[in-house]
Amino acid sequence: MTRLFAIVAALAMGALIGGVWFITRSGGDGGDQFAQCRASQVAGGSGQIGGPFELVNSEGETVTDKDVITAPALIYFGYTYCPDICPFDAARNAETVDILESRGQIVTPVFISIDPKRDTPEVVGDYVSYLHERMIGLTGSDEQVKAASKAYKTYYKAQPADDENYLVDHSTFSYLVLPEHGFVEFFRRDVTPEQMADKIGCFLDRM
Repeated sequence: MTRLFAIVAALAMGALIGGVWFITRSGGDGGDQFAQCRASQVAGGSGQIGGPFELVNSEGETVTDKDVITAPALIYFGYTYCPDICPFDAARNAETVDILESRGQIVTPVFISIDPKRDTPEVVGDYVSYLHERMIGLTGSDEQVKAASKAYKTYYKAQPADDENYLVDHSTFSYLVLPEHGFVEFFRRDVTPEQMADKIGCFLDRM
């Protein structure tokens, strides 16, 4: 199986394991204040995604979701040793945040490592500081990372390796999370920074 097929399989398996399907939106708004902004919906409602987490920031401090999501946040699960997908996605998210800031809308980019074995607080801190000055980098113990991943219904699995140069298969969604509202939208890899900024701006205008 090629790496591309492995990633596609990982995404499908992640959805099955989490018990949540991301589907195209249709139908009425049901009183949803963000209905006009949503391009997709989650089976069972957006409340199926997100929730409390406890992780470790780049300063080595234990933080919770309440500490991190004090403003609109764009959350991505990846790892610093990722050779291609994560840098592209994280850079796309950083560019999106800059576009929004130029429009007077502030969103915090958040990078949560799914490779706690190698991604120490210092490593994650260096990584996010290179990508964006306001990006928050988080890691933690195996248990903390698994709990955060489970909350957001993400998938990840390290490939077998005899040394430190292993890859980690993982899902690649980015999640928009709003204080007081929690998770409201997800974005796939093919969404451009401009498209993402427009969509996020719609949500922010209706907060």
